[in-house]
Amino acid sequence: MNRFLKSALSGTIIALAITATAENAGAQQFRRQGSVVFVTPNGDILDYMPEGSGYARDRSGNRVLIDRNGYIIATEARARGYYPPPPTREVYNNDPYYSDEQYGDPRYSDPGAVTGSIPREASIDRQPLDDQAYPQNDGNYASIEPDQQQPGVTQPTRPADPVITLNNKSKSEIVALQVFLDRAGVSPGAIDGHMGANVTKAIYAYEQMTGEKLDPNNTDAILEQLRMSGGLPVVSYTITPADAAGPYVAEIPEDYAHKAALTSLSYTSTTEALAERFHMDEGFLKELNPGADFTVPGTIVKVVNPGEIKSGSVARIIADKGKKQVFAYDASGNLLSAYPASIGSTDTPSPSGTVTVERVAFNPGYTYNPKINFQQGANDKILNIPPGPNGPVGTVWMALSKPTYGIHGTPEPSKIGRTQSHGCIRMTNWDATELAKMVKPGVTVEFVD
Repeated sequence: MNRFLKSALSGTIIALAITATAENAGAQQFRRQGSVVFVTPNGDILDYMPEGSGYARDRSGNRVLIDRNGYIIATEARARGYYPPPPTREVYNNDPYYSDEQYGDPRYSDPGAVTGSIPREASIDRQPLDDQAYPQNDGNYASIEPDQQQPGVTQPTRPADPVITLNNKSKSEIVALQVFLDRAGVSPGAIDGHMGANVTKAIYAYEQMTGEKLDPNNTDAILEQLRMSGGLPVVSYTITPADAAGPYVAEIPEDYAHKAALTSLSYTSTTEALAERFHMDEGFLKELNPGADFTVPGTIVKVVNPGEIKSGSVARIIADKGKKQVFAYDASGNLLSAYPASIGSTDTPSPSGTVTVERVAFNPGYTYNPKINFQQGANDKILNIPPGPNGPVGTVWMALSKPTYGIHGTPEPSKIGRTQSHGCIRMTNWDATELAKMVKPGVTVEFVD
């Protein structure tokens, strides 16, 4: 199977989608044979017998269908991997992120027809970080500033984990690895088909969580696990009228005064919204669908098929500055989940020692106060910046007992783990939202070097 994948997928970005429609009306009907199905190179289940085709064996011993010229049409696979049982989970109002009525949001009530098991976008309770929530004399404001590279500044380093090398893996195979890690509860960050530091960190976190060694080069085993835990790593999704309608904003200004003049810091496009919903890099989503018009309802696109929302109760969080990673543990000390993060910088370091979570706000507004935060441009007055996924703290703010510090989302998920933050713990919106649903006030957060 692995050799077959390499030969069939090499040099292309493969959209592995599950379909069951006959392309040739005049072809002989091909039915599922007991416990096996035949799968085409692009991941489709073949339900008809193409004219002139016949059975053969590939070099790995797998039974394949070949055309009259000897080219492989489809490869035999176990049917149970392509027809996984539906996931069981508590869902309120079709929303797997939240079971509380207060979090309902009609904008996300109809995410579209999905082939495969794909979680829907989180609905969010609006709890602004205003002057009532954080009195000015307490100084409890988020210390947030847009990500910036620090030229010429390097942080102390420690011995890194051994480098993981992939052996000539295609982008589709790396996507499969990233989706596998995402479903396991060890986030690789924005899924983009590249083997980077976030993927390496997630592999080691997986081994810490499960006690099992993961061979990222064993694509066959990874694909088999994916088929048993939600289906193929990339599936089809139909753009809905709600997806196309938004609401969206034309652009997100850099100046905080201009941000404050907007009614919402929502997404700027359908591709940005869908990329976050499916844990993807926006550029990779576009690359996966060349020529697709995401603004037209009914358009069928390929999207990543990420994991179920992690559940549980977090008792302790470790913010590892050196690894740029957050680890969430339960009361028994078991690792529940791990996430890449941007944690502090040399100029604005994160706290040291142990603090606690004081408050959790979903889809928060943000109060900019230059006297206690930082100087942004020429702004010298307090500004109330509206909520939205493109806000300074993204979709969630977990205030820490150290004033002005918190764990929060970001409007730029692809930079997580690659750039520095300004003292806080910055995560992708989807990772921060997932973690926040497992956290209650009083949870300890330990910063380690």
